[in-house]
Amino acid sequence: MSKVAIVTDSNSGITQAEGKELDIFVVPMPFYINGKLYYEERTLSQEEFYQHLSEKAEISTSMPAMTDVTELWDKLLQVYEEIIYIPMSSGLSSSCQTAMMLAQDYDGKVQVVDNKRISVTQRQAAIDAKALADAGWNAEAIRDYLMKTAADSSIYITLSTLYYLKKGGRITPAAAALGTLLRLKPVLQIQGEKLDAYAKSRTLKAAKATMLEAVRNDCAQRFGSNEAADKVHIHLAYSGTDLTEANIWKQEVQEAFPDHEIIMRPLSLSISCHIGPGAIAITATKMLDVL
Repeated sequence: MSKVAIVTDSNSGITQAEGKELDIFVVPMPFYINGKLYYEERTLSQEEFYQHLSEKAEISTSMPAMTDVTELWDKLLQVYEEIIYIPMSSGLSSSCQTAMMLAQDYDGKVQVVDNKRISVTQRQAAIDAKALADAGWNAEAIRDYLMKTAADSSIYITLSTLYYLKKGGRITPAAAALGTLLRLKPVLQIQGEKLDAYAKSRTLKAAKATMLEAVRNDCAQRFGSNEAADKVHIHLAYSGTDLTEANIWKQEVQEAFPDHEIIMRPLSLSISCHIGPGAIAITATKMLDVL
């Protein structure tokens, strides 16, 4: 068994069941629906969440209670020597900075990573951390590697509506301005921290082509790969319960990158809260290159 425990939060999209399979511990994200506290996956399913969203319930997210996080750390340190904690990007939540502050009381046994990831890219960071731990790396070395490679990832996303992003304040003014162009299909990006505008298209087909081209450019120009995305993970994400468009998107991306295993996963509920249903995304993450 590795001497380093890997912990992330459910913004990674890793479920509790999958976490057990991967040997990765997952802190569930809390949020409120009409004033009642829920925990992602544990007390509310995706289907129930989108039902509340369609009914325009008052939904707000919150960072995990730090007592819950430290209690988990304390429990794990009875079995493991060290912990790597990978929360969602500090640009999207204050939970990362809070965790860093709390980790100071653990004499270096808890290393908090802000590697600017969210959703399936955060999931990949946790899986990479697990691989490094299994290879014998200590927590500090894993943290340093994940921080150094933080920029080796991209997310491009097109939404069916900007209503939820603007309502939750999770969008920059540049991207919010696209909301006034009602006939245009926005393409947004996450490059490290904030969600921002990338391009605008007149059709969903054009938005998809824009996202594919952006990923090819990142592979060739940023990740030291080629347009076929050698040594790069290509993953997809979606929001909502209607998978019709998401499955079409997966087939199109598979055709664009035929040598890749294209994994598609639902976005976590706390992310979907801010973008609404109907979103499709593509991500590119440079593969682990030190083992």
